[in-house]
Amino acid sequence: MNHTGFWWILLVWALYGALHSLLASMTVKELATRWLGVGVGRFYRLFYNLVGSVTLLPLLTAIALLPDRPLYRIPFPWEGLAMLIEGLAGLGLLFGVLQTGALQFLGLAQLMAPPGSGGKPRLVVSGLYRYVRHPLYLFGLVLLWLLPQMTWNLLAFNLGATAYILVGIQFEERRLLKEFGQVYADYQRNVPMLVPLTKFHRR
Repeated sequence: MNHTGFWWILLVWALYGALHSLLASMTVKELATRWLGVGVGRFYRLFYNLVGSVTLLPLLTAIALLPDRPLYRIPFPWEGLAMLIEGLAGLGLLFGVLQTGALQFLGLAQLMAPPGSGGKPRLVVSGLYRYVRHPLYLFGLVLLWLLPQMTWNLLAFNLGATAYILVGIQFEERRLLKEFGQVYADYQRNVPMLVPLTKFHRR
């Protein structure tokens, strides 16, 4: 059985992940600030998102064009249940973005902020963020892995995306600790990172 598409997609994911992990690192952000001035903070999130969108196109193209074979299809009526959960995850993803601020998420709030401010960050700990620190990643994983039909190419994409998310969480955790200090450290102790209800505490 030819799994050329599977391995090519994993390779492209590795390159994609390496580039974006580099861009997400505090070292690169600090270098950008040193070379281009503090004003670069207003543009960095938007630049990161644009790079992420453009460089995702080769992955999507690979899924569509490379040789592929089906792996499984969820049978009825479980297919309907999977689609229902996916729909709820999609709504959760949308709500999570709205909670943190859609403009902030896209990088437009930072762009419209006063020069030199870079857009003041805020820590959201209510709503979905009361139960899990990274609900957007959680719902993204649900959307990936509950697809009613799976192929080898989709499996490669999902494996790469999952690895990308797990690595990205580590970068984000370090960034949030640096930005919010003890407040975020306390939040880490009280709220699970990715799986709800895995920490039990009194408020």
